[in-house]
Amino acid sequence: MSHEKYADVINVLHECMEACNHCYTACLQEPDLEHMIECVRLDRECADICSNFEQALTLDTKFVKEYAQLCAAVCRACGDECAKHDHDHCQKCADACHRCAQECEKLAS
Repeated sequence: MSHEKYADVINVLHECMEACNHCYTACLQEPDLEHMIECVRLDRECADICSNFEQALTLDTKFVKEYAQLCAAVCRACGDECAKHDHDHCQKCADACHRCAQECEKLAS
């Protein structure tokens, strides 16, 4: 079954989605919200693509490489943006995004 074949990637995608959702919510509570706008935007986009890719893998998509390329690019961008901020939630999100980007890049190759 495809979900077993991709179990490790599915777990990383799910962890990234959760980290992005947490970061998104926490960023909205930061006093300098204007400074966090790009982080919030990328958190949402990253959580959405990770969730979608996770679901596609469980459905045995034929577009694994295409999803993986897109997901890697979005995760990398989100991780890079989050890494710019000193907040603990941003740093944790950056780590999760960069791990996810690496896993997706492996699938894309």
